[in-house]
Amino acid sequence: MKRMQRLLLAVLLFAAGLAHAAMDVAGVRYEDKSRLGSVELQLNGAGMRSKFFIKAYVIALYLSEKKTAANEVLALKGPKRLEIVTLRDLSAEAFADALVGGIQKNHSEAEIEPLKASIEEFRNAILAVKSSSKGDIVTIDWLPESGTRLSINGRQQGRDIAGEDFYRALLKIWLGDKPVQDNLKDALLGKPQ
Repeated sequence: MKRMQRLLLAVLLFAAGLAHAAMDVAGVRYEDKSRLGSVELQLNGAGMRSKFFIKAYVIALYLSEKKTAANEVLALKGPKRLEIVTLRDLSAEAFADALVGGIQKNHSEAEIEPLKASIEEFRNAILAVKSSSKGDIVTIDWLPESGTRLSINGRQQGRDIAGEDFYRALLKIWLGDKPVQDNLKDALLGKPQ
């Protein structure tokens, strides 16, 4: 009986360890928690962006609490983090154009109009980098006290962009009604692949 109890305890401890284990996507390891200022965020999900069998990047979404529906993520208040690790060299122009295209794909002209200045400022911050090398880490953070912050390899690019509506527009690139990739949307929402 004691042996069975020890075996059961070992299985439970192992399962608990798996529940808090980091996630590996295409060789990139994402920890189950990430600190953003004084707040600890938890990994909601992670996946890989590929196009025509070309691996572009992996991306993870960190939130204050887990959410499995896109509308819940978009409505969630508080800090958020998107962490992108490039899997190949990318030009800043191609990356910026893809992000702007993703925003346009998920918004009407009327919805984009009030975001134009923020989109242009974000695009210019990316273009200032010129290029991204394989393995670069791009973080796009929502900091309620200051706005959207773009950092590459831990260095802030440009200034924080005010307005949570802009961060939601960025999230819709991956979580909107017309996401950049359907299975990537599911992965970011923590759904089994």
